[in-house]
Amino acid sequence: MDFSLVLVLGLVAGTVGGVVGFGTSIMLMPALVLVFGPREAVPIMAIASMMANASRVAAWRREVDWRVVAVYSATGMPAAALGAATLLVLPGRIVETVMGLFFLAMIPLRRWMARQALVLRLWHLALVGMGIGFLTGIVVSTGPINAPFFLAHGLVKGAYLGTEAMGSLAVYAAKTLAFGTLGGLPLASVAKGLVIGSSLMAGAFIAKRYVRQLDAERFRLLMDGLLLVAGGTMLWSAMVGHQG
Repeated sequence: MDFSLVLVLGLVAGTVGGVVGFGTSIMLMPALVLVFGPREAVPIMAIASMMANASRVAAWRREVDWRVVAVYSATGMPAAALGAATLLVLPGRIVETVMGLFFLAMIPLRRWMARQALVLRLWHLALVGMGIGFLTGIVVSTGPINAPFFLAHGLVKGAYLGTEAMGSLAVYAAKTLAFGTLGGLPLASVAKGLVIGSSLMAGAFIAKRYVRQLDAERFRLLMDGLLLVAGGTMLWSAMVGHQG
């Protein structure tokens, strides 16, 4: 029953993420932590996120900015592998606490960045890739922070969705490879990630038709609500001593 609910939530999360380019991990990660525990939830989400991003790349493949992908991935991939290695040596309660605080911190940070008139060049995105890659290795979801940087480079709608998805796909691939190399990716987790990822992929293709109809302001409020719920759930789980 728990797994069935996770799959339904995955379909909804995949649709939301397909519309705005992020949000799948924020919506799905608290449920995965509660069902599978924090240590198994992270690699499961990494595999599922790869599949979700691959579907967004397929949907917008003709608008991907490959220069941005190359620059972002060059620093993001090794940083993500380092972050994954760091995650595997942390206690489960610390992982949950870091996730919860990170989700909550993204609410004011995302709003502040949205108000800044930033114009980023390619070399800026290399620095962004390094920082966000490492964070992604540890805390799973950095999409809400990723978005302002890609938008500040001038990418919009399909170009933003496809390019951000391809960059994230490369980062998650490095993270997943690191988990496998370090023994943090058992076959059971791979199977769960593939099944959950399938529901995310279905949602991404459902979402494509709604991209041009999105009410940006209402969605920003929705995302803040999702971040608040996700962060609160993670901190509650850590405080009650959930160890997975």
